[in-house]
Amino acid sequence: MGSADLTCRLLGLEMKNPIVLASGIIGTSSSLFLRAAQVGVGAVTAKSCSLQPRAGHPNPVALDWGAGVINAIGLTNPGAEEEVHLLAEGRRILEPYGVPLIASIFAGTVEEFGQVAALIAQARPHLLEVNISCPNVADEFGTPFAAVCESAAAVTESVRRAVGKDLPIAVKLAPNVYNIGRIAAAVVEAGADAITAINTMPGMVIDAHARRPVLHNRTGGLSGMAIKPIALRCVAEIAHAVKVPIIGTGGVNTGEDAAEMILAGATAVGVGTAVWYRGVEALGTIAQELGAFMQAEGIRSLDEMRGQAIR
Repeated sequence: MGSADLTCRLLGLEMKNPIVLASGIIGTSSSLFLRAAQVGVGAVTAKSCSLQPRAGHPNPVALDWGAGVINAIGLTNPGAEEEVHLLAEGRRILEPYGVPLIASIFAGTVEEFGQVAALIAQARPHLLEVNISCPNVADEFGTPFAAVCESAAAVTESVRRAVGKDLPIAVKLAPNVYNIGRIAAAVVEAGADAITAINTMPGMVIDAHARRPVLHNRTGGLSGMAIKPIALRCVAEIAHAVKVPIIGTGGVNTGEDAAEMILAGATAVGVGTAVWYRGVEALGTIAQELGAFMQAEGIRSLDEMRGQAIR
């Protein structure tokens, strides 16, 4: 029997494998984009950017707490105008490797999402990821856009108007919501072409000796192995609710983890915290491990096993 076919098709993009570098890990420079391509990643997501530059939070901002990582980096980025140059250079560098580039944006208001999207579209990324897990600063309580169908849909509509029909958009959803399937359905109806799920899970780690939270920001986002069951459940619920591609992200550290994500209904698989534990090489190694798993199980293609666990 020949080797398993890892080719992944995502919204018209043909990727050599389904592994996608998740936003916020090493997607901060064209040289790091190149490194990800060289180790064998399927696609690269740049770090999320906002309309204006952000310095982020003071240290400490990240901690390996034993079952994963918690971080409150604060969405540090150079702002959309500078990001356009980074993305344009990144696309040029990745093109010879056949690796698509995914841009990522966030904002504090519905209108600002559209403004950022219009700027970033100038760099011609292959896909635009819309991170709606950030707080709505226009809301009295600062409720994240991802928490409510109406606000999630409003952001999606704003971005769709700003970029037109030619640039596909994937909306990145948060796990800490009542019904993620309903929110996925709302953003798809509003114009989303794909879903990225999930973002990090809010949490807190306390230093009992210091009698205070470890992070300067007190709370942060949990990622890594501990959130994999949450991510799998969310991907499965979204796959039942909508018929668009899903980039399943959260707790993928091995090829078998990636297989589980595809079995839950994901089209592609986001990898982030594994880079912390296994180095940049994890992006290619996980793809190789996925191929080995498929071959051992007699699975010939990704399509053959996609969503098999939830039928």
